[in-house]
Amino acid sequence: MRAFALTPSHVLAVWQRNFLVWKKLAFASLLGNFGDPFLYLLGLGYGLGMFIGNMGGIPYMAFLASGILCSSAMNTATFEGLYSAFTRMRHQGTWEGMLATPVRIQEVVAGELVWAATKSLISGAAILVVAGILGGIQQWETAILALPAIFLIGLAFAGPALVICALAPSYDFFLYYFTLAVTPMFLFCGVFYPIDTLPQFAQLLAQVLPLTHAVDLVRPLLTQLPLVHPWLHVAVLAAYAVAGFALAAHLAGRRLLR
Repeated sequence: MRAFALTPSHVLAVWQRNFLVWKKLAFASLLGNFGDPFLYLLGLGYGLGMFIGNMGGIPYMAFLASGILCSSAMNTATFEGLYSAFTRMRHQGTWEGMLATPVRIQEVVAGELVWAATKSLISGAAILVVAGILGGIQQWETAILALPAIFLIGLAFAGPALVICALAPSYDFFLYYFTLAVTPMFLFCGVFYPIDTLPQFAQLLAQVLPLTHAVDLVRPLLTQLPLVHPWLHVAVLAAYAVAGFALAAHLAGRRLLR
């Protein structure tokens, strides 16, 4: 199986199927993706922000908003690539039904990847508006560029999530991924404070994690901070997306086509 031998119309068909199902429950889905980030912005941005003042040379609300936007994209893509994809693969038999058509396993995985990134984009756009209302955006001229960045971030986190999905024997297995990967990134990759406050070894570790590059790419787009090495951040995020997709396609094919 060649992971990158894709027919775009087949990938689009998988994406469209997921979109049509999501559309029936869009309000509840958006509320779930939108609720936690909104509470973080409101509670920490205003509550803790009153005591902190500025962080990294900008108001704490602006600092936090960009971090929450990126972490929300991470969580949305991760949940979609884990729980929703696993349900379609294991319990609903949706993937097997697709494989009875000319759609191949790598196209199913690619469609899931793009759909997870699309959900990140949808929730990210809503959070971007709320962040603006709450005063978390300093320059709207470049803030619109955060939207394609959010889509790329969604791809970067959907890839590894689909790898775990293809390996998982049950839903409980996902707790390992959240405990060992997602939660540490949420806490130590610059969402709430600059990573240069961490010990040196932790800073080095953070530099290889995708959320650090996501935050470093998006934060300058929303604030007055300079954008440094943007193509490095894009390259790292793209590498996670491509490597995750290729491995997920291989593992899913070995699981379903054996």
